[in-house]
Amino acid sequence: MSATAAVVAREPAGGSSARDATRVRRTVRRAPAAYASPYAAGVALGLVLLAAYVVMGRGLGASGAFASTAAAAVAAVDPARAQGSALLARYLAEGTPAWLDWLVVELFGVTLGGFLSAALAGRLRLVVERGPRLSPPGRLLLAAAGGAGMGVGAVLARGCTSGQALTGGALLSVGSWLFMGAAFAAAFAAAPLLRRVWT
Repeated sequence: MSATAAVVAREPAGGSSARDATRVRRTVRRAPAAYASPYAAGVALGLVLLAAYVVMGRGLGASGAFASTAAAAVAAVDPARAQGSALLARYLAEGTPAWLDWLVVELFGVTLGGFLSAALAGRLRLVVERGPRLSPPGRLLLAAAGGAGMGVGAVLARGCTSGQALTGGALLSVGSWLFMGAAFAAAFAAAPLLRRVWT
């Protein structure tokens, strides 16, 4: 298949021009690039994790960025309450402003990188990906519920799939490998229930 697709439309030009019969408008759209190989992407992610340890002295994560942001927001409104919270105080005691925590900066980079990757691959568009049986509001509600469940799970497990599975797994942490096993088992158990959302 060609890397570009041409769409030709004819429409009246209007006016008294010599070309007032028809005007051809040609719009050229680039076909989306193929997705990256999951094996190559996995190797690249491993190298990013290694680089994070070499450059920053810390691994990758995601859920901690939200906790740091929440701690900074509460501290801005009510510093005493933030310092008195066992959950939030540890994010404020590291010396670095919570807004500039490594995980917050990392998550910003992930968002920017995903945007640029989609733009370069020709996949940047505003759309709600959903199955034929689900409305856009229903899909967004389901996504919000799933995200909230993941957030609660990350707090209970003291890490998410980035911090626990990637970083902890690379360090051969027993708890992280148990976490990965439980996450995969839960995903396989829930897949039949959620499959009908997409079919």
